[in-house]
Amino acid sequence: MQLVVARIGRAHGIKGEVTVEVRTDEPELRLAPGAVLATDPASAGPLTIETGRVHSGRLLLRFEGVRDRTAAEALRNTLLIAEVDPDELPEEEDEYYDHQLIDLDVVTKDGEAVGRITEISHLPTQDLFVVERPDGSEVFVPFVSQIVTEIDLEEQRAVIDPPPGLIDDRAEIASSRDEDAGA
Repeated sequence: MQLVVARIGRAHGIKGEVTVEVRTDEPELRLAPGAVLATDPASAGPLTIETGRVHSGRLLLRFEGVRDRTAAEALRNTLLIAEVDPDELPEEEDEYYDHQLIDLDVVTKDGEAVGRITEISHLPTQDLFVVERPDGSEVFVPFVSQIVTEIDLEEQRAVIDPPPGLIDDRAEIASSRDEDAGA
């Protein structure tokens, strides 16, 4: 099975290095020197990692055959894809690969059906489940332990405890102006 493990950013310097937006919890395994990665678009690869290093908090990679800034810049926005055994599981107990979460049924802690996970959106601060509701609309559920209380892969469901307003219109709006008006 193929998993997106990174997206190539802009060129760094003049010798073919690129910045990389890491999309794996295991960069030391997936993005190590010698790793051969498929690409999207496929015409850009496959790419073999020659070197990797961290500079100012960002991962920089150099690929075999990419020797200058022009060649590195041509790879910008290319997705790097690793081949992974479908039975492989992440190292940590509370970690999941996207393919394990896609198509899980989402229910509230009270058993109310919310929908089905159709996508995982990886944002800088947190991941979001994109949940398709039975009526075709979508709701975004932050993948944080306070809201997603259980992932049950055997039962193929994610249990959530949504705050008011996340999946319905029961939002509780508090304003300091309301308190001032009553005083």
